Amino acid sequence: MFFPTQFPWAKDQTLGEHLEASGVSRRDFLEFCGQMAVLLGLTEMAAPRVAAALEGVKRPVVIWIQLQECTGCVESVLRSADPSIGDLILNLVSLDYSHTLMAASGTAAEGALAASMKANHGEYLLVVTGSVPLAEDGIYTTIAGRTAKEILLEAAAGAKAVFGVGACAHWGSVQAAKPNPTGAVGIAEVIKDKPVVHLTGCPPIAETVTATLVHYLTFGGIPELDADGRPMFAYGARIHDQCPRRANFDAGQYVEEFDDEAARKGWCLYKVGCKGPATFSPCPIFQWNMKTSWPIGAGHPCIGCTERHFWDTMTPFYNRLPNVAGIGIEQTADTIGAALAVGALAGVAAHATATTVHQIRSRKKAAAAEGAHDGQD
Repeated sequence: MFFPTQFPWAKDQTLGEHLEASGVSRRDFLEFCGQMAVLLGLTEMAAPRVAAALEGVKRPVVIWIQLQECTGCVESVLRSADPSIGDLILNLVSLDYSHTLMAASGTAAEGALAASMKANHGEYLLVVTGSVPLAEDGIYTTIAGRTAKEILLEAAAGAKAVFGVGACAHWGSVQAAKPNPTGAVGIAEVIKDKPVVHLTGCPPIAETVTATLVHYLTFGGIPELDADGRPMFAYGARIHDQCPRRANFDAGQYVEEFDDEAARKGWCLYKVGCKGPATFSPCPIFQWNMKTSWPIGAGHPCIGCTERHFWDTMTPFYNRLPNVAGIGIEQTADTIGAALAVGALAGVAAHATATTVHQIRSRKKAAAAEGAHDGQD
């Protein structure tokens, strides 16, 4: 891994020059760019374009503020895979402020934040984790005597782009679950003058965060977003449609209770509460902790944490989704999001339950009825 203290940046040095000086070979860099191109939904043929764009980037300034949250998102981002975008990009950006990661504290930390915002006004990238409590004038989260709302508005005013990382920044997460005593909201409820890119999850997968930053540095803009502000390259498909247990679902092979024989065989977790049919996330593809595993792969049902209001709409987590005719593979995150917004969760949440087993039973029933009719004739 490469750490900022090992290879300090020279003044006006580009990323390409810095990587070369740090001992990163051209081959390794191009391999990394090819991996990033694939993550972004491109082909490896796009690797030279990604490389050319990143090589010329001068050290970008990132300000990372944390509001009402648990720090889980920071922990997740620190665990991106190796050779990681985190190694090559996040450790090489100028992370001017992150009160969890920086050595400074108190007055020194707040001074660094103010100085960076002033010196890089209109040019820095703003990363935000945590919700914004609005009840009782925001007293539930204050940093250096200022409310989360004040800090967010000031930081967003001079940002070139804003990235909301995690479910808290997305819509408020557990703090915003009913009855929401702190009046927690997502950052897009406060930032109204520029788009916010949501990297959802509780916490999100590290590569969704860092790959989105690479997209911005490569193409000079935010990626294509769905109706909920999430990058389509990461959140454009349901977990259910990418799940290695999908064949078991289609065959009617379900885990009935944890640690039964079906669970040992790795069958579908739908009946023990899996929310994969209603959840848009790259978990099956990107996976977690340097591609070690992911919840369903480890035998636990998806809880739907990338979806808005999942604490209220997806609970109880171990109850199955409504057993209704569902949304079909052709539906997109946008159409499901629109349906959820009007309270039609039950009608869209579950994937079609007319599985192969159901179809066989239907055909047998129809054949029996036809046989009885022929007998009457």
